[in-house]
Amino acid sequence: MRRASLALTALLVAALAAPAASQTEPSAADRALARDIFRELIEINTTDSLGNTPRAARAMARRLVAAGFPPADVHVLIGPDAKHGNLVARYRGTGTGGRPIVTLAHLDVVPARRADWSVDPFTFLERDGYFYGRGTTDDKVGDAILVADFIRLRRAAFRPTRDLILVLTGDEETNGSCVQWLVTKHRALVDGEFALNTDAGGGVLRDGRRVMFAVQASEKVYATYVLEATDKGGHSSLPRPADNPIYRLAPLLERLEQYRFPVTLNEVSRAFFERSAAIETGPLAGDMRGVLQDPPDSAAIARLSAVPFYNSKLRTTCVATMLEAGHAENALPQSARVTVNCRILPGEPAADVEATLQRLAGDDRIAIRTIYAPIPSPPSPLTRAIMGPIERLVAEQFPGVPIVPVMEAGATDGLFLRNVGIPTYGVSAVFEEQNDVRAHGRDERLRVSSFYEALEFWYRMMRTLAGSETPS
Repeated sequence: MRRASLALTALLVAALAAPAASQTEPSAADRALARDIFRELIEINTTDSLGNTPRAARAMARRLVAAGFPPADVHVLIGPDAKHGNLVARYRGTGTGGRPIVTLAHLDVVPARRADWSVDPFTFLERDGYFYGRGTTDDKVGDAILVADFIRLRRAAFRPTRDLILVLTGDEETNGSCVQWLVTKHRALVDGEFALNTDAGGGVLRDGRRVMFAVQASEKVYATYVLEATDKGGHSSLPRPADNPIYRLAPLLERLEQYRFPVTLNEVSRAFFERSAAIETGPLAGDMRGVLQDPPDSAAIARLSAVPFYNSKLRTTCVATMLEAGHAENALPQSARVTVNCRILPGEPAADVEATLQRLAGDDRIAIRTIYAPIPSPPSPLTRAIMGPIERLVAEQFPGVPIVPVMEAGATDGLFLRNVGIPTYGVSAVFEEQNDVRAHGRDERLRVSSFYEALEFWYRMMRTLAGSETPS
C-alpha cells in the first residue's frame, strides 16, 4: 500500500477535479418524513433488556414496504435469539456498477433512567434547536436517515448501477451479536464491496464552527481481561499481609496506571495527525508534526499522551474498570479481582497485550483470564474510489471543512464487517460540539440542523457512490 501522504494528495486532487453536484436541499415533505421516522424510533425503547429491537425493525420494514419496496426485498430477521431483531432491505440496481454497497446503523440503545434526565429519554422532544431523546446521536439518527433516504431515492425513481443494502442491527451496544450472526448465517443478504456506517466518524463543531469532517476507517480491537488473586482466607483478627489477595493486586494497579504501550501509527492514524496538524495551530500543531517524524519527537509524544483523545490514537490502552474483593468485613479476603478493559491497535497481537498484563502483575499467583476475546479488525484502505467522492461531497455541502481519517477508540459493528473482508467507513455526517458529546449520557441531544444536514449528505453520497444510469 502506498504511503498515506501520497494517497491523500491524490484524493484531494481527485476531489478538486470532480464535477459539481446538485445543490438541492431536502424538501419540506422529506424533512417531515425523516422527523416522523426519527420520532417513531426514539419512542420505541430499544434498551437491550427489553427486547424491543424486533418491534423497531418491523416498524421500519412497514415504512419501506409502504413506500413501494417489494416485500421480498425487506427482511426482518430475528436472531441470534428471540429478543434481537434486525432489518435488511435491498434497493435493487442494474448490476452494471459493481457489487452492492452496505449501509449500516443499529437499533439498540444503552439504558437511560428518567430520574437522571431533565426530560423523558424515550419521548421525542424538539426544543431550543435540538432533538432530545435516547438514541438521538447513537444511533437512531442513523436508522432514521437511512430509512428516510431509501424512501427519498425510491420516490425520486433513482436507478442505481449497483444495489444498496440497508442493515439495521439489534445488538451493537452490548455484544455485537447481531452483526456477527448476520455475516455468519445470512452472508448473502449483507455482503457487499464495502460498507458505509452511520455510527462512526462525523463532523466536529467548536463553539458552533465546523472544523473537521471525520471518516472512520479503522477502530481499535476491544478486549476485556480479569486478573485475580486468591487465598484460603481466615479471621480478620489474624492478618497475613503477604497472602492477602487485595494487597497482591495493589502493586499491579499502580504499575498498570503508570504503564504506556509503545507508540505505533498505521495508515489511518498517520493520516489523522497529518490532516489535524494542518487544522490546528501553535504548539498542538507542532506536536502533531512531531509524532510524524522519524524517529518521533519524544517530547511531542509526551504532551499528546497527556490528552486522552490523542493518547488513544497513538497506542494500545488498558485500564482498570472494575474492582471486587472480599466477602465479609470481618474476614480475610479469599479473592480479589480487577477487570481490565483494553483497546488494542489493529494489527497488534492480542497475545502480546495479555503477556504485558501478566508481566505487570509480577506475581505468578495472579491468574489472568479473558472475559471478552479480541476480534481482529484490519484498517480499511483509504482508496481514491471511495474517499475521492466523499471529499467532493464535503467540499460542496460544507465548504472549507477538511476531511480527517480517524481510528476510533470505541467499537462499532463495523469491526465485524472488516473482519470478514468488507471494508467499512464511518461517515455519520452529523456535526456535534466537541465538548458536548452526550451519547450514552444524560439528556442526549442532536442539533436539528445537524440532523437535516446529515440527511442530505447521505442522500447525495448514496446517489454518487451507487451511480445512476438515468437522470432522476
